[in-house]
Formats: sequence, structure tokens, C-alpha cells
Amino acid sequence: GVDLRAGKNLAGVFKQPLLVIADTASLTSVPDTEWRSGLAEVAKVAILSGHDQAAWTLANANALVAREAEAVRTAVLHAVSFKADVVAADERESSTREVLNYGHTLGHAIECVAGYGAVPHGVAVAEGMRFAARLAERLEGTRLPVTELQDRLLLALGIERPSYPGDVAALLGAMHADKKARAGTVRFVLVPEPGVWRVEPVGDAALAAALSAWVESDEEGG
Repeated sequence: GVDLRAGKNLAGVFKQPLLVIADTASLTSVPDTEWRSGLAEVAKVAILSGHDQAAWTLANANALVAREAEAVRTAVLHAVSFKADVVAADERESSTREVLNYGHTLGHAIECVAGYGAVPHGVAVAEGMRFAARLAERLEGTRLPVTELQDRLLLALGIERPSYPGDVAALLGAMHADKKARAGTVRFVLVPEPGVWRVEPVGDAALAAALSAWVESDEEGG
């Protein structure tokens, strides 16, 4: 996947590797910023997997932040297995593989608008997960327990809300350029409860209102 000025991962090919080796011992040397990005992926997979994995990740958050070997190995093994199963079932992202885009619709827009590298990928995706949870609540018209659980999990893993340009028009434009948009409509992976997800198109008016409220909550320290 190649990042273009118009958006992230807009050019690329599908090619499966012959072998993937995950040497978790090498993770002890990863800088803290990159470690937090990796933990965002762990949180994403935990929420998508269901209540049990979300509960395990929350209970072991301190061990994961401290990079304790057994907790890291367990988390990596689960994340890799989850992604491998999804990709094996849908190599070219025509249906179920879209679940892996959870948090990425706003996350990619943040990276594009802020400038690639300004906000680490995982941190941007975590922000996208937080926003997607609030968006699901707005669309459902009710408070969803997954929102609080996800907030607690991300904070326990040391992933706080990043600072990024609150330009709603620019963020919307980046979302429209993203590969997840279809027929001029932005689409979001929404997770009403752990382990349950759907992809839903969201019109610009509803999306702009939700984005404006979210940006304002950041400015107010909410």
C-alpha cells in the first residue's frame, strides 16, 4: 500500500507472503510511540473479537504497557490469528475484511490532513475508534456500553486523544478520497457491542455534525 497526497493506501497490490515470522522479543526495542500504535491494534482486535477478549485485554493492560513477555505473546498471537482468519476469508476486501477498517475512516483522514507522520498511525486509528463509537450512538439514538469499555481500554493502554487539525471540511474531503468510500458516500465500520459490527454509509450532513461535535469535545477537554 502506498500513501498518496489525496489519501492513505490509495495505490497498491494484493500479494500474500509465503511466511510471516513474529519475533515478540524484538518488541522490547520498539520506541514508546510505536508501541502505543501497536497497542491500538491490540485494542481494535479485542473490541472486534468480543466481550471475552476485550475483558482479557483490559485486565492485562498494565502488563501490555510494561511489555511483559507472556502478555505480549498472547496479545500478538490473538491479533495475528484474528487478522489471518479475516484475510483468508476475504483476500480482496469485498465483504468481511472490511471489519479490519474499524477506526480507519477518520484515522486515515487525520493522518492525511495533519501530514503523514504527524500523528502515529495507531494513535490516529484509536481516535477513529473513539469517534466511530460516538457516531454509532448518534445513529442508534442511544448510549452504547461499548463506548465506555473502549474508552477505558484505550486509556489503560496509554493511548490518549491526539492533537490534530480540527478542520471538519478537510477531514470530510479526506474521507471522501479514502478507498472505503463508495459512490461518493463515506462508509464507517460501526461496532454497537464487542464482537458485533456492520458497515454503514453516512451522509455528509450527519457526518459533519458528528465531526463538529467531536472536535468541539476535544477543544473543551471532553
